[in-house]
Amino acid sequence: MRFQPTDPRLIEVQEKLEAGERLDASDGVALFRTKDLLGLGVSAHRVRLSKNERRAYFIYNQHLNYTNVCKNLCRFCAFGRRQDAAGAYTLSLDQVEEALRSRQEEPIREIHIVGGVNPDIPPEYYFDLVKKVKEVRPEATVKAYSAVEVHHIAQISGMSLADTLKRLKANGLEMMPGGGAEVFAPRIRRELYPSKIGAEDWLEVMRQAHLAGIRTNATMLYGHIETVEERVDHLLRLRRLQDEVPGFLALVPLAFHSANTGLAHLPPTSGYDDLKTVAASRLLLDNFPHIKAYWVMLGLKQAQVALSFGADDLDGTIVEERITHTAGAESPKGVSRSLLRGLIEEAGFEPVERDAFYEPVELRDGAHAVG
Repeated sequence: MRFQPTDPRLIEVQEKLEAGERLDASDGVALFRTKDLLGLGVSAHRVRLSKNERRAYFIYNQHLNYTNVCKNLCRFCAFGRRQDAAGAYTLSLDQVEEALRSRQEEPIREIHIVGGVNPDIPPEYYFDLVKKVKEVRPEATVKAYSAVEVHHIAQISGMSLADTLKRLKANGLEMMPGGGAEVFAPRIRRELYPSKIGAEDWLEVMRQAHLAGIRTNATMLYGHIETVEERVDHLLRLRRLQDEVPGFLALVPLAFHSANTGLAHLPPTSGYDDLKTVAASRLLLDNFPHIKAYWVMLGLKQAQVALSFGADDLDGTIVEERITHTAGAESPKGVSRSLLRGLIEEAGFEPVERDAFYEPVELRDGAHAVG
Protein backbone atom coordinates (compact mmCIF):
# COMPACT_ATOMS: atom_id res chain seq x y z
CA MET A 1 0.00 0.00 0.00
CA ARG A 2 1.35 3.41 -0.96
CA PHE A 3 1.85 5.89 1.87
CA GLN A 4 -0.80 8.63 1.99
CA PRO A 5 -0.61 11.87 4.01
CA THR A 6 -3.10 12.26 6.86
CA ASP A 7 -3.69 15.96 6.17
CA PRO A 8 -6.48 16.37 3.55
CA ARG A 9 -4.77 19.47 2.21
CA LEU A 10 -1.55 17.53 1.68
CA ILE A 11 -3.50 14.89 -0.19
CA GLU A 12 -4.71 17.63 -2.55
CA VAL A 13 -1.13 18.79 -3.03
CA GLN A 14 0.02 15.24 -3.72
CA GLU A 15 -2.71 14.84 -6.34
CA LYS A 16 -1.58 18.04 -8.05
CA LEU A 17 2.01 16.83 -8.09
CA GLU A 18 1.03 13.47 -9.54
CA ALA A 19 -0.98 15.27 -12.24
CA GLY A 20 2.07 17.35 -13.15
CA GLU A 21 0.46 20.59 -11.93
CA ARG A 22 2.49 23.39 -10.43
CA LEU A 23 1.89 24.31 -6.80
CA ASP A 24 0.59 27.81 -6.08
CA ALA A 25 0.78 30.16 -3.11
CA SER A 26 -2.15 28.58 -1.27
CA ASP A 27 -0.50 25.18 -1.65
CA GLY A 28 2.72 26.63 -0.25
CA VAL A 29 0.95 27.99 2.81
CA ALA A 30 -0.63 24.58 3.34
CA LEU A 31 2.80 22.95 3.25
CA PHE A 32 4.14 25.23 5.96
CA ARG A 33 1.03 24.98 8.12
CA THR A 34 0.55 21.22 8.04
CA LYS A 35 1.10 19.15 11.18
CA ASP A 36 1.70 16.05 9.07
CA LEU A 37 5.48 16.30 8.91
CA LEU A 38 5.91 12.72 7.74
CA GLY A 39 3.38 13.14 4.94
CA LEU A 40 5.10 16.34 3.82
CA GLY A 41 8.47 14.63 3.97
CA VAL A 42 7.34 11.68 1.88
CA SER A 43 6.02 14.00 -0.83
CA ALA A 44 9.24 16.01 -0.88
CA HIS A 45 11.35 12.85 -0.87
CA ARG A 46 9.57 11.55 -3.97
CA VAL A 47 10.42 14.76 -5.82
CA ARG A 48 13.97 14.64 -4.53
CA LEU A 49 14.39 11.07 -5.83
CA SER A 50 12.90 11.98 -9.21
CA LYS A 51 15.47 14.76 -9.63
CA ASN A 52 18.59 13.29 -8.04
CA GLU A 53 17.82 9.62 -7.33
CA ARG A 54 19.69 8.52 -4.19
CA ARG A 55 22.67 10.78 -4.76
CA ALA A 56 23.64 13.14 -1.95
CA TYR A 57 26.32 15.68 -2.76
CA PHE A 58 29.12 17.36 -0.87
CA ILE A 59 32.14 19.43 -1.83
CA TYR A 60 35.65 20.06 -0.53
CA ASN A 61 35.47 23.83 -0.14
CA GLN A 62 37.05 26.69 1.78
CA HIS A 63 35.25 29.78 3.07
CA LEU A 64 37.00 33.14 2.98
CA ASN A 65 35.38 36.08 4.79
CA TYR A 66 37.59 38.96 3.68
CA THR A 67 36.05 41.67 5.90
CA ASN A 68 33.52 41.99 8.67
CA VAL A 69 33.26 45.78 8.37
CA CYS A 70 29.79 46.61 7.07
CA LYS A 71 27.79 49.79 6.60
CA ASN A 72 24.43 47.97 6.66
CA LEU A 73 24.56 46.48 10.18
CA CYS A 74 21.39 44.45 9.80
CA ARG A 75 19.54 43.65 13.03
CA PHE A 76 19.78 39.91 12.43
CA CYS A 77 23.55 39.89 11.83
CA ALA A 78 26.22 39.19 14.46
CA PHE A 79 29.10 39.31 11.99
CA GLY A 80 29.16 42.94 10.82
CA ARG A 81 31.22 45.61 12.61
CA ARG A 82 31.80 49.31 12.30
CA GLN A 83 35.27 50.23 11.09
CA ASP A 84 36.37 51.44 14.53
CA ALA A 85 34.78 48.59 16.52
CA ALA A 86 36.73 45.97 18.42
CA GLY A 87 37.35 42.93 16.26
CA ALA A 88 36.83 44.74 12.95
CA TYR A 89 39.12 43.47 10.20
CA THR A 90 39.78 43.60 6.47
CA LEU A 91 42.21 41.18 4.88
CA SER A 92 44.90 42.50 2.60
CA LEU A 93 45.50 40.62 -0.65
CA ASP A 94 48.70 39.25 0.90
CA GLN A 95 46.69 37.90 3.83
CA VAL A 96 44.21 36.36 1.43
CA GLU A 97 47.06 34.65 -0.39
CA GLU A 98 48.50 33.41 2.90
CA ALA A 99 45.13 31.93 3.92
CA LEU A 100 44.88 30.11 0.62
CA ARG A 101 48.46 28.87 0.52
CA SER A 102 48.19 27.54 4.07
CA ARG A 103 45.85 24.87 2.66
CA GLN A 104 47.34 24.54 -0.80
CA GLU A 105 48.07 20.83 -0.40
CA GLU A 106 44.38 20.07 0.17
CA PRO A 107 42.16 19.14 -2.82
CA ILE A 108 39.88 22.16 -2.40
CA ARG A 109 37.40 22.48 -5.27
CA GLU A 110 35.68 25.75 -4.40
CA ILE A 111 36.67 29.00 -2.70
CA HIS A 112 33.53 30.60 -1.22
CA ILE A 113 34.09 34.33 -0.70
CA VAL A 114 31.70 36.70 1.11
CA GLY A 115 32.10 39.66 3.44
CA GLY A 116 30.53 42.82 4.75
CA VAL A 117 29.73 45.89 2.67
CA ASN A 118 32.82 47.85 3.69
CA PRO A 119 32.61 51.50 2.56
CA ASP A 120 36.38 51.95 2.89
CA ILE A 121 37.40 49.25 0.41
CA PRO A 122 38.22 50.71 -3.04
CA PRO A 123 36.53 49.10 -6.04
CA GLU A 124 39.76 47.69 -7.46
CA TYR A 125 40.17 45.51 -4.37
CA TYR A 126 37.16 43.39 -5.31
CA PHE A 127 38.41 42.71 -8.82
CA ASP A 128 41.96 42.09 -7.62
CA LEU A 129 40.75 39.74 -4.90
CA VAL A 130 39.02 37.47 -7.39
CA LYS A 131 42.09 37.57 -9.64
CA LYS A 132 44.40 36.74 -6.73
CA VAL A 133 42.31 33.77 -5.63
CA LYS A 134 42.22 32.35 -9.14
CA GLU A 135 45.99 32.80 -9.50
CA VAL A 136 46.70 30.98 -6.24
CA ARG A 137 44.07 28.23 -6.71
CA PRO A 138 43.52 27.94 -10.49
CA GLU A 139 42.00 24.47 -10.12
CA ALA A 140 39.29 25.66 -7.73
CA THR A 141 36.06 27.43 -8.66
CA VAL A 142 35.89 31.01 -7.41
CA LYS A 143 32.41 31.47 -5.92
CA ALA A 144 32.45 35.06 -4.77
CA TYR A 145 30.28 37.93 -3.58
CA SER A 146 26.61 37.95 -2.71
CA ALA A 147 24.19 40.04 -4.77
CA VAL A 148 24.47 42.70 -2.06
CA GLU A 149 28.22 42.95 -2.54
CA VAL A 150 28.00 42.98 -6.34
CA HIS A 151 25.43 45.78 -6.17
CA HIS A 152 27.84 47.73 -3.93
CA ILE A 153 30.80 47.12 -6.26
CA ALA A 154 28.78 48.43 -9.20
CA GLN A 155 27.81 51.55 -7.27
CA ILE A 156 31.30 52.49 -6.08
CA SER A 157 32.93 51.67 -9.42
CA GLY A 158 30.40 53.66 -11.43
CA MET A 159 29.77 50.67 -13.68
CA SER A 160 26.54 48.99 -14.67
CA LEU A 161 25.68 45.65 -13.11
CA ALA A 162 26.28 43.94 -16.43
CA ASP A 163 29.73 45.51 -16.85
CA THR A 164 30.65 44.83 -13.23
CA LEU A 165 29.79 41.17 -13.60
CA LYS A 166 31.57 40.99 -16.95
CA ARG A 167 34.77 42.34 -15.40
CA LEU A 168 34.52 40.08 -12.35
CA LYS A 169 34.04 37.11 -14.65
CA ALA A 170 37.07 38.13 -16.73
CA ASN A 171 39.12 38.19 -13.52
CA GLY A 172 38.07 34.68 -12.55
CA LEU A 173 34.60 34.80 -10.99
CA GLU A 174 32.77 31.63 -11.96
CA MET A 175 29.84 31.43 -9.58
CA MET A 176 28.02 33.48 -6.93
CA PRO A 177 26.63 32.42 -3.55
CA GLY A 178 23.01 33.18 -2.75
CA GLY A 179 23.36 35.25 0.40
CA GLY A 180 21.68 38.56 1.14
CA ALA A 181 18.20 37.59 -0.03
CA GLU A 182 16.90 37.14 3.54
CA VAL A 183 13.08 37.34 3.04
CA PHE A 184 11.88 39.54 0.19
CA ALA A 185 8.91 41.10 1.99
CA PRO A 186 9.29 44.91 2.23
CA ARG A 187 8.02 44.76 5.81
CA ILE A 188 10.97 42.55 6.80
CA ARG A 189 13.43 44.86 5.08
CA ARG A 190 12.07 47.91 6.89
CA GLU A 191 12.30 46.22 10.28
CA LEU A 192 15.49 44.21 9.99
CA TYR A 193 17.76 45.55 7.24
CA PRO A 194 16.64 49.00 6.04
CA SER A 195 20.12 49.91 4.71
CA LYS A 196 20.49 46.79 2.57
CA ILE A 197 19.25 46.43 -0.99
CA GLY A 198 15.70 45.14 -1.33
CA ALA A 199 14.12 42.33 -3.29
CA GLU A 200 14.05 44.00 -6.69
CA ASP A 201 17.72 44.93 -6.58
CA TRP A 202 18.73 41.47 -5.34
CA LEU A 203 16.73 39.77 -8.07
CA GLU A 204 18.13 42.12 -10.72
CA VAL A 205 21.72 41.30 -9.75
CA MET A 206 20.92 37.62 -10.07
CA ARG A 207 19.12 38.18 -13.36
CA GLN A 208 22.19 39.94 -14.77
CA ALA A 209 24.50 37.24 -13.40
CA HIS A 210 22.50 34.51 -15.12
CA LEU A 211 22.47 36.49 -18.37
CA ALA A 212 26.26 36.75 -18.07
CA GLY A 213 26.56 32.98 -17.75
CA ILE A 214 27.36 33.04 -14.02
CA ARG A 215 25.55 30.35 -12.08
CA THR A 216 24.32 31.21 -8.60
CA ASN A 217 22.63 29.86 -5.52
CA ALA A 218 19.68 31.42 -3.71
CA THR A 219 18.86 31.63 -0.02
CA MET A 220 15.99 32.25 2.37
CA LEU A 221 16.70 33.25 5.97
CA TYR A 222 13.82 31.87 8.03
CA GLY A 223 12.87 31.67 11.68
CA HIS A 224 12.84 35.33 12.75
CA ILE A 225 9.83 37.64 12.27
CA GLU A 226 8.59 36.48 8.87
CA THR A 227 5.17 34.94 8.29
CA VAL A 228 4.44 31.72 6.45
CA GLU A 229 2.90 33.77 3.64
CA GLU A 230 6.08 35.81 3.33
CA ARG A 231 8.17 32.66 3.09
CA VAL A 232 5.98 31.34 0.30
CA ASP A 233 6.09 34.64 -1.58
CA HIS A 234 9.89 34.62 -1.33
CA LEU A 235 10.16 31.12 -2.77
CA LEU A 236 7.73 31.83 -5.59
CA ARG A 237 9.62 34.97 -6.59
CA LEU A 238 12.77 32.87 -6.86
CA ARG A 239 10.86 30.35 -8.96
CA ARG A 240 9.64 33.08 -11.31
CA LEU A 241 13.15 34.39 -11.89
CA GLN A 242 14.38 30.86 -12.56
CA ASP A 243 11.59 30.50 -15.14
CA GLU A 244 12.64 33.77 -16.77
CA VAL A 245 16.43 33.41 -16.70
CA PRO A 246 17.60 29.98 -15.50
CA GLY A 247 20.82 30.04 -13.51
CA PHE A 248 20.07 29.02 -9.93
CA LEU A 249 21.70 25.73 -8.99
CA ALA A 250 20.41 25.36 -5.43
CA LEU A 251 18.30 26.90 -2.74
CA VAL A 252 19.97 27.13 0.65
CA PRO A 253 17.36 27.50 3.42
CA LEU A 254 19.17 29.32 6.24
CA ALA A 255 17.93 28.70 9.79
CA PHE A 256 18.23 31.93 11.77
CA HIS A 257 20.66 32.04 14.70
CA SER A 258 19.89 34.90 17.04
CA ALA A 259 22.79 34.99 19.54
CA ASN A 260 24.71 38.27 19.57
CA THR A 261 22.21 39.93 17.21
CA GLY A 262 19.54 42.56 17.69
CA LEU A 263 17.03 39.70 17.82
CA ALA A 264 18.70 37.72 20.59
CA HIS A 265 15.36 37.33 22.37
CA LEU A 266 14.08 35.03 19.64
CA PRO A 267 14.33 31.25 20.17
CA PRO A 268 16.19 29.05 17.71
CA THR A 269 14.28 27.34 14.94
CA SER A 270 12.80 23.97 15.84
CA GLY A 271 13.78 20.76 14.14
CA TYR A 272 10.17 20.45 13.02
CA ASP A 273 10.28 23.82 11.26
CA ASP A 274 13.70 23.11 9.73
CA LEU A 275 12.48 19.93 8.09
CA LYS A 276 9.20 21.51 6.96
CA THR A 277 11.12 24.37 5.35
CA VAL A 278 13.43 22.02 3.46
CA ALA A 279 10.51 19.89 2.29
CA ALA A 280 8.26 22.82 1.31
CA SER A 281 11.14 24.40 -0.60
CA ARG A 282 11.70 21.19 -2.54
CA LEU A 283 8.03 20.99 -3.51
CA LEU A 284 7.57 24.65 -4.46
CA LEU A 285 10.86 25.11 -6.33
CA ASP A 286 10.17 22.61 -9.08
CA ASN A 287 12.68 24.32 -11.39
CA PHE A 288 15.61 24.25 -8.94
CA PRO A 289 17.93 21.27 -9.42
CA HIS A 290 19.07 21.09 -5.79
CA ILE A 291 18.02 21.89 -2.23
CA LYS A 292 20.85 22.19 0.27
CA ALA A 293 20.81 21.04 3.89
CA TYR A 294 23.40 23.54 5.12
CA TRP A 295 24.88 21.69 8.07
CA VAL A 296 26.53 24.82 9.48
CA MET A 297 23.10 26.19 10.40
CA LEU A 298 21.12 22.99 10.82
CA GLY A 299 23.78 21.00 12.63
CA LEU A 300 25.16 17.77 11.25
CA LYS A 301 22.45 15.51 12.68
CA GLN A 302 19.54 17.58 11.41
CA ALA A 303 21.18 18.01 8.01
CA GLN A 304 21.51 14.25 7.77
CA VAL A 305 17.78 13.78 8.44
CA ALA A 306 16.95 16.52 5.93
CA LEU A 307 18.29 14.26 3.17
CA SER A 308 15.04 12.31 3.56
CA PHE A 309 12.93 15.48 3.51
CA GLY A 310 13.85 16.84 0.09
CA ALA A 311 17.49 17.92 0.43
CA ASP A 312 20.17 16.34 -1.75
CA ASP A 313 23.30 18.29 -0.75
CA LEU A 314 25.13 18.80 2.57
CA ASP A 315 27.36 21.63 1.26
CA GLY A 316 30.98 20.93 2.14
CA THR A 317 33.98 20.77 4.39
CA ILE A 318 33.90 24.60 4.85
CA VAL A 319 37.31 24.64 6.66
CA GLU A 320 36.41 27.75 8.67
CA GLU A 321 33.04 29.52 8.73
CA ARG A 322 32.72 32.78 10.68
CA ILE A 323 29.36 34.40 9.93
CA THR A 324 26.96 31.88 11.46
CA HIS A 325 29.32 30.92 14.27
CA THR A 326 29.49 34.56 15.33
CA ALA A 327 25.71 34.28 15.82
CA GLY A 328 26.07 31.31 18.13
CA ALA A 329 26.06 28.27 15.85
CA GLU A 330 27.23 25.21 17.78
CA SER A 331 28.13 23.15 14.71
CA PRO A 332 31.83 22.56 13.92
CA LYS A 333 33.66 25.22 11.91
CA GLY A 334 34.76 22.58 9.44
CA VAL A 335 34.44 18.83 8.86
CA SER A 336 36.22 16.13 6.88
CA ARG A 337 35.09 14.51 3.67
CA SER A 338 35.04 11.14 5.42
CA LEU A 339 32.58 12.45 8.02
CA LEU A 340 30.23 13.83 5.36
CA ARG A 341 30.50 10.62 3.38
CA GLY A 342 29.71 8.58 6.48
CA LEU A 343 26.65 10.69 7.35
CA ILE A 344 25.30 10.25 3.82
CA GLU A 345 25.89 6.50 3.73
CA GLU A 346 24.35 5.99 7.17
CA ALA A 347 21.21 7.78 5.94
CA GLY A 348 20.96 5.34 3.03
CA PHE A 349 22.15 7.58 0.22
CA GLU A 350 24.99 7.49 -2.29
CA PRO A 351 27.68 10.06 -1.42
CA VAL A 352 28.95 12.01 -4.42
CA GLU A 353 31.80 14.44 -4.04
CA ARG A 354 31.10 17.24 -6.50
CA ASP A 355 32.57 20.39 -7.90
CA ALA A 356 30.83 23.77 -7.64
CA PHE A 357 28.54 22.90 -10.57
CA TYR A 358 27.42 19.50 -9.25
CA GLU A 359 29.67 17.52 -11.53
CA PRO A 360 31.13 14.46 -9.76
CA VAL A 361 34.79 14.71 -8.84
CA GLU A 362 36.69 11.80 -10.32
CA LEU A 363 40.08 10.39 -9.44
CA ARG A 364 42.54 9.46 -12.16
CA ASP A 365 41.36 5.86 -12.11
CA GLY A 366 37.77 6.97 -12.63
CA ALA A 367 36.57 6.20 -9.10
CA HIS A 368 34.71 8.79 -7.05
CA ALA A 369 36.93 10.73 -4.69
CA VAL A 370 36.95 9.48 -1.11
CA GLY A 371 38.64 10.37 2.15
